[in-house]
Amino acid sequence: MRRRFTMILAGLAALGALALGGAAIANATGVVGDDEGSKLSSSEAARAGAAALRATGGGTIQESERESEDGATFEVEVRRPDGSVVEVRLDSSYRVIGMDGDEEPNDDDRQEDAGEN
Repeated sequence: MRRRFTMILAGLAALGALALGGAAIANATGVVGDDEGSKLSSSEAARAGAAALRATGGGTIQESERESEDGATFEVEVRRPDGSVVEVRLDSSYRVIGMDGDEEPNDDDRQEDAGEN
């Protein structure tokens, strides 16, 4: 009887280890939680939010989620102090690849502004 109990316990332990290992592999390869619109982990949300706030010049994060359109990995919605809302799309390295809802100044505008002062 004792041997049978030990075998059942060992089998359950092995099954649990396989399940945990499979979940870890799926998470590491991006299979889990990669659905568009899914919520970000706290560290992803913090990094994406910081990048979006730098790009918009400040504001309040309204929402952050995974994105899969136009080469984006993350999308962060920012409400600026003036009330306008901007959606910032970021790649997997948290670099801005696009913004919707507001005009983005291009490099020429920045250079002209710097030359006027």
